[in-house]
Amino acid sequence: MPSSLVIVRHGESTWNAKNLFTGWVDVNLSEKGEAEAKHAGKLLAASKLSFDIVHTSLLTRAVRTANIALEESGQIWLPVSRSWRLNERHYGSLQGADKKQMTDQFGADQVKLWRRSYDVPPPPVTKEHEHHPRHDVRYHRLAQDALPVGECLKDVVARVLPYWFDTVVPQLRSGQTVLIVAHGNSLRALIKHLERIPDADISELNVPTGMPRLYSFNDDLSLAAKPKYLDEAAAAAGAAAVARQAG
Repeated sequence: MPSSLVIVRHGESTWNAKNLFTGWVDVNLSEKGEAEAKHAGKLLAASKLSFDIVHTSLLTRAVRTANIALEESGQIWLPVSRSWRLNERHYGSLQGADKKQMTDQFGADQVKLWRRSYDVPPPPVTKEHEHHPRHDVRYHRLAQDALPVGECLKDVVARVLPYWFDTVVPQLRSGQTVLIVAHGNSLRALIKHLERIPDADISELNVPTGMPRLYSFNDDLSLAAKPKYLDEAAAAAGAAAVARQAG
C-alpha cells in the first residue's frame, strides 16, 4: 500500500545555541528550539498529514520536539516508539567542545572530517569519561560492546538501518504514515539510504532544525515523488546555518 514518511530534526538545543558538539549528551531545547518545534507542528497541521505512529530517539531534545509538534498538529495521542538507534552520532571526546575552538585548534579541514565525513570518527571517549554511555541509565540494558564511544557517519548508518528495516519498513509496507523525530546525523544516515547519496557527497548534506521533510513511497518502497521540505525556503536557510557552525 502507498505510504508516507516525514522526518524532522529536533529544534535548536541549548548546546546548539552555544555551538557545542552535543552527540549523546542529553540537553534540552532552547527557547528558539521550542518555537521551531511548534512551527514544525504548524507545518504538519497545514499539510493535512494524519500519522499512524511516531518514532524518536531516547534524547530529550528529540522527545520534546515530537511532543510539541504533535500537540500543535492535534495528534498528541499517537503511539510513540523510542530507540537509542535513532540517537545523534556519538562525538566521542569532542562532546561538549566548542566547534569554533576546535576549528582554531585542529584546522577547518580536520574538523570538517570529524563533523561531516562518512568514515572518519572523532577521538573516542574512555570508559571513565563522563560522556561514556555506560554512565547513563537509559542504556544500562544494552550490551556494553554495543555502546558507541565515537562514531563516524558510517557507524551511524550501521546502527540506524537495522531499526529502519526491522521496525519502520513493515509499518510503511502496511500503508501507515510514519513520523520520525531524531537528530542531524541519524537523519543524515537515513537520508543517505533513502536518497542513495554516495559516500563522497554526504559531507555536503546539512539537515536544518525543526523542518519536516516528506517522503512518499510506492508499494515497493521506491520513492513515488521527489522528497521535499514542507517549507523549502526556510529549510534551505536552516541548512546553510548548520553548515556555518564550525566557523
